[in-house]
Amino acid sequence: MNNSNIVVTGAANGVGAELCKLLRSRGHRVTGLDIAEPKYDLDAFIRVDLSSESSIAAALEQLDGPIDGLCNVAGVPPRQGLETTILQVNFLGLRRFTYGLMDKLKEGASIVNLASRAGYGWREAVDQVKRLAAVRTAQELETFIRDENIDPARAYNLSKEAVILWTQAETEALLARGLRMNSVSPGAVATDILDDFSRAFGDKMARNVERAGRPGTPEEVAEVAAFLLSPASGWMKGVDIPLDGGMGAFNLSDALELSALRLS
Repeated sequence: MNNSNIVVTGAANGVGAELCKLLRSRGHRVTGLDIAEPKYDLDAFIRVDLSSESSIAAALEQLDGPIDGLCNVAGVPPRQGLETTILQVNFLGLRRFTYGLMDKLKEGASIVNLASRAGYGWREAVDQVKRLAAVRTAQELETFIRDENIDPARAYNLSKEAVILWTQAETEALLARGLRMNSVSPGAVATDILDDFSRAFGDKMARNVERAGRPGTPEEVAEVAAFLLSPASGWMKGVDIPLDGGMGAFNLSDALELSALRLS
């Protein structure tokens, strides 16, 4: 995979920054995109606001193919008053940007979407995800948020539910184009926005982190994303990888009373 041409959104900090640094250290050419310019070296940087259709279009014009991999990391945390931006950036803009890049992706390219453990309520939210996916205009999105009583926490969860389901929905169609798509769902990660999640999800998140022993690190998430971008993961298509330090296992064991399976 050396000398591959990789595009990473959300490159300014957190997981996106660590992924860009990791990929470049392995000999790849990395183009980073973000609303803010990174404070480290990249092969190329393009400014983009994923909540803006015109900004996405301008960014796409600046990207040259063929592209070997795309990692959609950019996201907005659950902050008060940002419901529209959260849904635009975390899913609708992500999807628009990815579709716009399709013709520049070379055969065999890998697409990796950063979802979240917060999206694991998708089974109960499929219909709402479908309604969100049908939104086409800013006015329609405002109406959707109002009619469905979407607060910041719900906006974030919904956006990640949509990313997980969209990844699966696209898999067969992408196979016909020689492309593949997977997602990664981290639990709590020690980045600058961890406090936003603490405020939004409160004691539940705190208990999960305590049981896991610590939050994850951006480097750990970046390693998994890099694996999914590489040919080594070539048979992985349409899957979501939980990366949560055991949080999902704890909660499933509690819910199903699986302690009875243990020897002691």
